[in-house]
Amino acid sequence: MDKPKVVLGVSGGIAAYKACELLRRLTESGHDVRVVPTAAALHFVGEATWSALSGHPAGTQVWESVHEVPHVRIGQEAQLVVVAPATADMLAKAAHGLADDLLTNTLLTARCPVVFAPAMHTEMWENPATQENVATLRRRGAVVIEPAVGRLTGVDTGKGRLPDPEEIFEVCRRVLARGTRPADLAGRHVVISAGGTREPLDPVRFLGNRSSGKQGYALARTAVARGARVTLVAANTELPDPAGADVVRVGTAVQLREAVLKAAADADAVVMAAAVADFRPARYAEGKIKKRDGEEPAPVELVRNPDVLAELSADRPRPGQVVVGFAAETDDVLANGRAKLARKGCDLLVVNEVGERKTFGAEASEAVVLAPDGSETPVPFGPKEALAETVWDLVARRFS
Repeated sequence: MDKPKVVLGVSGGIAAYKACELLRRLTESGHDVRVVPTAAALHFVGEATWSALSGHPAGTQVWESVHEVPHVRIGQEAQLVVVAPATADMLAKAAHGLADDLLTNTLLTARCPVVFAPAMHTEMWENPATQENVATLRRRGAVVIEPAVGRLTGVDTGKGRLPDPEEIFEVCRRVLARGTRPADLAGRHVVISAGGTREPLDPVRFLGNRSSGKQGYALARTAVARGARVTLVAANTELPDPAGADVVRVGTAVQLREAVLKAAADADAVVMAAAVADFRPARYAEGKIKKRDGEEPAPVELVRNPDVLAELSADRPRPGQVVVGFAAETDDVLANGRAKLARKGCDLLVVNEVGERKTFGAEASEAVVLAPDGSETPVPFGPKEALAETVWDLVARRFS
């Protein structure tokens, strides 16, 4: 079988060395990758490196191998073009249709999905010119991944770091899987909660649950690949940040509520995939609760936590906002799910059966998505990203 053809564009930023890892992941997963660097990129990683790792020549100019018309053929034959890193200069050239080297010509001739992974200093990313260029590219259907927050060149820290190559690869894999289907969440801001909240009992102990956050992270990665701006509110997860998502870390249900409501103020959709504790200890012990010989422990009194899903559904901060809930059930799954859907007032409710070895922490799950009109959308057992795709399909229909 022919390998999927991918063009890896590399522009002239210090993060160019990280593109070697992205190239390795693409080639080892069965893709035929042609690297097209800019002349500036070769100051950071040489042409010999790109050619050796990809198995193809890595030229920068349209004047090389002219008989093969590379400035047209490379883009025409590609099934995906990913530019990583994409500098501010490259974003500007792509947005304005400039074509002064092989990479910018390739971008103009490509009719396949295009992904940009920006990397630059915070001031350059936040500059209005860059933001307008990004908005233009997204409006035209390109997927522009939000840069990560972290250490930049020198001593600077902030937003503008190239996301982890493994996470960029996950975006590329999902975009390739969608084929020529449009980035139907482009221009949308979505908020996703993930993980499980923990309610402190004393400085050592807490009440928690088994949620790993994998389903919420799959929702975030899938939304990025479909063009959305993603805010991920993560409760006690140990997963790498999804490329392109703004991650807000929280611990308790009260902290999650505050973060979700703040992010939801301008969101088009909110998906509550986190396992939020229904109760918390009424009192927090400032010191570790001791075990005393001959004494039974004092009962732990519980109080209710805020119901974030019901609050969001009842008081939506913007018209047309779509709210999706998750229901983890152990018995009478559909009946309990229907009752919860009516009680919470959300637009969709994803219901699945959970247990010690079911769903929580697993790589796969099955579910049924319920809607207030009585419809049911079953999702058979499979990878959690398949469930994520179904959820976003149903959300996108409500947008349209």
